[in-house]
Amino acid sequence: MQVFQLPSSKPHKFCRLTNFVILSSSVCILYFLGCLFVVHNEFMRTYLSSQDVFSQPTSLKHIVFGIASSKNSWAKGQDYVKLWWKPAQMRGCVFLEEDIPPERQRNPTNDSTSLPPICLSGDTSRFRYTYKWGYRSEIRVARVVSETVALNHSDVRWYVFGDDDTVFFPENLVKTLSKYDHGLWYYIGTNSESYEQNTFLGYGMAFAGAGFAISYPLAKVLAKVFDSCIERYPHLYGGDSRVYSCIAELGVGLTREPGFHQAPRRQCCDLLRSSAGEVLDVAIRECKEEELIYMHP
Repeated sequence: MQVFQLPSSKPHKFCRLTNFVILSSSVCILYFLGCLFVVHNEFMRTYLSSQDVFSQPTSLKHIVFGIASSKNSWAKGQDYVKLWWKPAQMRGCVFLEEDIPPERQRNPTNDSTSLPPICLSGDTSRFRYTYKWGYRSEIRVARVVSETVALNHSDVRWYVFGDDDTVFFPENLVKTLSKYDHGLWYYIGTNSESYEQNTFLGYGMAFAGAGFAISYPLAKVLAKVFDSCIERYPHLYGGDSRVYSCIAELGVGLTREPGFHQAPRRQCCDLLRSSAGEVLDVAIRECKEEELIYMHP
């Protein structure tokens, strides 16, 4: 008797399964390659765009200023700020503890176009201040750093800080900051020209009266931790001491630039526009008694 064996369906099922696996794998590979191509193109576009931005020389448009003042000192301080502020080219704020009523403003309409905008400082009552001979307003002055960063300006490379009687020479400032890579962490300024102040406050601190600069990436990180950091330093005297201490906690030291400098301790500067045009004349004289700031040990 001849026996016929029916063909098995298993090979057909195996072939169909194999074809399905091959087809699925091919689709996955093509999808992966497509995603890789898109990601690569996007990365190259972003990279080339950033390279184009970084290749542009630093200018005033890349700097944001934070100026510490008060309602009592701004009436006089604005005369200094007007000497160097360029409204069409500069960005930033003058920080006051409260707004100045119109009746106390000096020519508010005429002056507003030649001065930075006014920003109101945040409440600092939750922070401790224990330095016996100091002023708790120094906490507000210190927080000008974080509040300036919080303004969220675009295309920033440097934040520059000073007091309302700090006079910046804009072109010199740009030239100085252009020497440094703004993509790295920099804290730029100089210590005091007074041995007494350096001994009391430290040789590694940038004095706010002379002005100082912080690179964008460092300023962004500093702003995030600043409030929690200054809680650890209620015993310090000044706002610049708090900024210095918090930057030191991030592992960054002072990069000294002698162009940031204060007048000698018992000498004051008078600045007037020169008849030659945009040049500033600087006259140094002995300070009057009411212009001196005494620091107790």
